Amino acid sequence: MAESLRSRMTRLAFNFFPAYRGTGARITYIAEDWREIRIKVPLSLRTRNYVGTIFGGSMYGAVDPIYMVMLIRNLGPEYVVWDKSASIRFRRPGRTTLYARFAIDQAELDAIRAALETERSVDRTYAVELVDREGVVHARVEKVIHVRHKRDGG
Repeated sequence: MAESLRSRMTRLAFNFFPAYRGTGARITYIAEDWREIRIKVPLSLRTRNYVGTIFGGSMYGAVDPIYMVMLIRNLGPEYVVWDKSASIRFRRPGRTTLYARFAIDQAELDAIRAALETERSVDRTYAVELVDREGVVHARVEKVIHVRHKRDGG
């Protein structure tokens, strides 16, 4: 799906938001329906650690808010969406630009809505990998996202 003018403007604004900008990462694409986002984390003075590879905090910070924001945008204002927990596993040092692709499909959104018809809240786990240009995995992040309907307490 192509990036719309609105999603392009949101991408630019997100990249200038101080908390995200500080990671050294950049969002490179937001689908018009917010079901796909791509990022890159370059090896630069901003992201380089003591041993000359990409700082783990930059890797994690780059992916931290993405699934939560995607769910907020796709589920709408009648849902409360929060990051609940996360873990990161480093596989190899980042010596070049790393990339990540986030995707949420309609079936996942339907499953969340269906679960919230019978449960007060749900926790969903999403994984994303930071890979180099050749697709070699350098880190894997798992995020647990908590979702509930606002009618159930907030």
